[in-house]
Amino acid sequence: MARRNPERRAALVDAAIEVLAREGARGLTFRAVDTEAAVPPGTASNYFVNRDDLLTQAGARVYERLQPDAQTLDHHRTASPDRATYTQLMRDLVERVSSFPTGYLALLELRLEATRRPNLRAVLTERVRADVEQNVTYHESTDLPGDATAVKLLILTLNWLIVEQLTLPDVFSETERDALIEAAVDRIVFP
Repeated sequence: MARRNPERRAALVDAAIEVLAREGARGLTFRAVDTEAAVPPGTASNYFVNRDDLLTQAGARVYERLQPDAQTLDHHRTASPDRATYTQLMRDLVERVSSFPTGYLALLELRLEATRRPNLRAVLTERVRADVEQNVTYHESTDLPGDATAVKLLILTLNWLIVEQLTLPDVFSETERDALIEAAVDRIVFP
């Protein structure tokens, strides 16, 4: 029987994210989650039906935590729709994702695990597709230049830049990263 304490569940899912980032999907066990969350042994197994349930909820939680806050969204909605605003929007995105490195690394682990788990693949596919659609819809609701294809190309470009930054941080300096973001906006949105 799954327990219903939402704060405890969130703490366990957050612990699962940390374990995924540090140990990989093979290291994600109920015991490892219990240890990471500093709860009694057996707690995680009371909250999740099985390991797939835990993996799926960890993926959903990462996306929850990566969402921009209302203040950030309002700021970008009211800023002028020009190259500088667009570039800053992308810098903010990269910074927000990079400031939660274990979350992004956990997502990478989940994506790898999804190649072996069809149910997880289906859930992640649905979630990532919804995220892309949400970004396109947000873009279309503003006066920012570019189209849906530009948004998708920026998502693909910036995702790999974030992977590079989190896994091999010495490949590009912060100055180079900022210049690459600016160049991506210039070449994809303002060709």
